[in-house]
Amino acid sequence: MLFNSLDFAIFLPIVFFLYWFVTNKRLRLQNLLIVVASYLFYGWWDWRFLSLILFSTIIDYSIGRMLLVEDKAIKRKVLLWVSIIVNLGFLGFFKYYNFFLDNFIMAFSFMGKKINASSLDIILPVGISFYTFQTLSYTIDVYKRKLEPTKDFIAFAAFVSFFPQLVAGPIERATHLLPQFYKKRTFDYSKAVDGMRQILWGLFKKVVIADNCAEFANQIFNNSHEMSGSTLAIGALFFTFQIYGDFSGYSDIAIGTSRLFGFDLMRNFAFPYFSRDIAEFWRRWHISLSTWFRDYLYIPLGGSRGGTWMKVRNTFIIFLISGFWHGANWTFIVWGGLNALYFLPLLLTNNNRNNLGIVAQGKLFPSYKEIIKIAITFTLTVFAWIFFRAENINHAFSIISEIASQSFFTIPNLQLVGLEAKAIAVMKIVLIFFFLFIEWMGREDEYALENLVLKRSRFYRWGFYFLLISILFVFSGTEQQFIYFQF
Repeated sequence: MLFNSLDFAIFLPIVFFLYWFVTNKRLRLQNLLIVVASYLFYGWWDWRFLSLILFSTIIDYSIGRMLLVEDKAIKRKVLLWVSIIVNLGFLGFFKYYNFFLDNFIMAFSFMGKKINASSLDIILPVGISFYTFQTLSYTIDVYKRKLEPTKDFIAFAAFVSFFPQLVAGPIERATHLLPQFYKKRTFDYSKAVDGMRQILWGLFKKVVIADNCAEFANQIFNNSHEMSGSTLAIGALFFTFQIYGDFSGYSDIAIGTSRLFGFDLMRNFAFPYFSRDIAEFWRRWHISLSTWFRDYLYIPLGGSRGGTWMKVRNTFIIFLISGFWHGANWTFIVWGGLNALYFLPLLLTNNNRNNLGIVAQGKLFPSYKEIIKIAITFTLTVFAWIFFRAENINHAFSIISEIASQSFFTIPNLQLVGLEAKAIAVMKIVLIFFFLFIEWMGREDEYALENLVLKRSRFYRWGFYFLLISILFVFSGTEQQFIYFQF
């Protein structure tokens, strides 16, 4: 069920009504409604995969209960590894089986040995990477005694399957989200209004920015052999805004929807394209995943506390695994490795925490030095996204080689991608600049619209909301599935 679909537009009010007007007297009944609604939401794609999320829920709940009464270190570690192997085993089979098989066959073929093995026709369960990491956070924190294991199976099932963030995050920690299912929730009008405002901005980013950019980016990348270097560079820019509008838009809708039900989810994006270096970019992009790897992998490996070799090793491990988490393709691994190369000089020179604050905080415009830093960081990011979007390594290098050729200095052939000089096409470009302007003006808040129009009159606020809604209807492009559903 897509957030930007008619199905969800019907589903959400029904669940909202039942939640606040039917089950509001009993907390356990509210949590049960969340579980039922979440399973309906997830089963809308393919009901067969409900068994996976249920099995993962039962396994981790049971292991948590066993860890509560087990004090022997060896047995506790065995229980932890059972959870890790089961969860990552499912993830590895559905997501990476064919990748490893194909590369295994290829490796032996280079040595002159032929192996007869056929790949499986496996359907990737939507959101498996997200809820797998979410349940693992519970088991790991219980093992480390940072969290008391729950006795409430319904609350735990609601935590694992919570529909706003189930299929594409944010990846919530059990220490943050699970306790919220234990407390009685009362309707907060101001929180609900704030949630609706964030949902509106998320829909704008998804429907207006991401989906329209996707039409042009897909046309260019799918027909890259016909495109000049300048046109391919524009395609990379379109994809850059597509993936940000798509994923951060989803996160905004998820966080806003959660507020309607009295829950607070962690922030997942903090205006990453205004970053002044790659380290700042990764503190602002997909925050829930970056911090998950930091806390559960990077720090246990030693973090940056050791010598130079350990710093280099741990940096590459984190970024390569982060790339591989995104998909079973060498393009994602190269994308991760490239970001590690970007990040490493900052780490080795102890400059990776130079830009912790908000760019140009309290000012309308950044300094010239900040503009240059933002431009360099943005350019490096756009270049890395080419690998992320390309079909394979050869495809990525063919695009890069064409961009690096003399055709980069030619006038882009926009007619090939439907961007000829028509009013509607020009307006779509204008909307991207409008989007960037709103994001810049709201960069000091949790999301762009949080406080941007609150200080204005009611007439101004509702006029602005009406403008956004009108743009949503007028410039709704071809419906595109959320990019991160494939991860």
